[in-house]
Amino acid sequence: MTSPKPLDRDTVVDRLKELPDWRYVDGALRTAYKCNSSRVATSLFVAVAAAAEDANHHPDVDWRYDMLFVALSSHDAGGVTDRDLNLAATISEKAKAAEAKVRLELVRTMDICIDTDDPEPIAELWREALGYVRDKSGALVDPHGRCPAVWFQVTPTPNTSRLHMDINMPVSHAADKLEQAEKLGGALGHVGTPSWTVVTDAQGNRFCFCTEAPHEQ
Repeated sequence: MTSPKPLDRDTVVDRLKELPDWRYVDGALRTAYKCNSSRVATSLFVAVAAAAEDANHHPDVDWRYDMLFVALSSHDAGGVTDRDLNLAATISEKAKAAEAKVRLELVRTMDICIDTDDPEPIAELWREALGYVRDKSGALVDPHGRCPAVWFQVTPTPNTSRLHMDINMPVSHAADKLEQAEKLGGALGHVGTPSWTVVTDAQGNRFCFCTEAPHEQ
């Protein structure tokens, strides 16, 4: 069977105008639903699983008491495809029937980033310690998708604080996060905003808010 072709970012973002429950974050369609009770959440989980079986396409679903976090991508295609969008529409219908509330402000993922001028001498140590695998980009990823990925930011001038976190979130919610970070003493480096913004705390530690927006050169 031929794998479906992944859709480009602009196409995915345009198609999501018809799917307000979802955002395109970190290479996947993502949403979060809050249910009226744990029982309702498990019932919605079962409904999502049944829809996935019918479509022969299975999302990542994380059930946390009365919350469901859902991520959709086509791993065989290396991105989001039509079948992800179709299944997202079906899941939205199931969530509406369950009277679940969309909580898009909770949609986010996290990567751990290491500044280095040469990742090769250190990558295998990190991979073995974490039990990860290397993907095509050279990043280290959890084969079960449970823990943050680790990627190496190659630079001839590594930062003194070599480890930082990338917090991936919808661009629709990034401005509020940046405003709050600044109020709490974070110094904002708008080098790639809205695609990514460096935040430095009062002691020099850094993290980045990253979104699906393209980086403007």
